Amino acid sequence: MKKLAFATVAAAFALSACGESTDASEEAVPDTVEVEADEAMADMPEPVEDDAGTAMTDEEVETNLNVGEEEAEAAADRATETVDDALAAAEAASAEMEGETEVEAED
Repeated sequence: MKKLAFATVAAAFALSACGESTDASEEAVPDTVEVEADEAMADMPEPVEDDAGTAMTDEEVETNLNVGEEEAEAAADRATETVDDALAAAEAASAEMEGETEVEAED
């Protein structure tokens, strides 16, 4: 047990000597984060206002959202029915296999 404790302490000292600081705040200062974000967005076009009038109104967004929710609920219901059918088929197959096994054991 003493050897395990010694090995653990030795490993802890060895690991503490590796690497630099574990303080994440040193690496993620606002200056370095903002520079990388600016560089990533350098090639992107500037946002423009929708002058063509193709933007959706609040009512259209709400209607589409409701339709999407209804479609998702219907798809979830169909998926539940499919899973129920698959489980019933698996149970029937399992029962059939158990029945065959019992018949073979009797012979």
